[in-house]
Amino acid sequence: MQPFQDPKVEAVFDAYSDRLKAKLMQLRQLIFDTATEIDGIGPLEETLKWGQPSYLTPQSKSGTTIRIDRIKAQPGRFGLFVHCQTSLLTTYREMYQDELCFAGNRCVEFSVDNDLPEAAVRHCIGLALTYHRNKRPGQ
Repeated sequence: MQPFQDPKVEAVFDAYSDRLKAKLMQLRQLIFDTATEIDGIGPLEETLKWGQPSYLTPQSKSGTTIRIDRIKAQPGRFGLFVHCQTSLLTTYREMYQDELCFAGNRCVEFSVDNDLPEAAVRHCIGLALTYHRNKRPGQ
């Protein structure tokens, strides 16, 4: 398990219920694991943005920020959030409409009662971590 880089991030995780914390820790580890598998990403920075654990690619600037957190209005649900002005949710919907649940133009939603669809989530994370590197002109 990846150690925390920031005690403030660790405190946010410690405030989650045990079930939610376990799922978010799994998602967090998947973000770090995916980053190490993609050439040119560089080290991730773990910080808080809008009070949510956030993951950035400050060295390579290859990706858009990924945030993870509980969904406050829906107990037992949590999400992987990306910037709303990217095309990522459109891409995710095109590829995984039958496998993932989406909210608006920035969130992939999950339930603590279900296993993470790891292959699909890993691919979505990879697309976010390389978003700026892979953008086509005019996007």
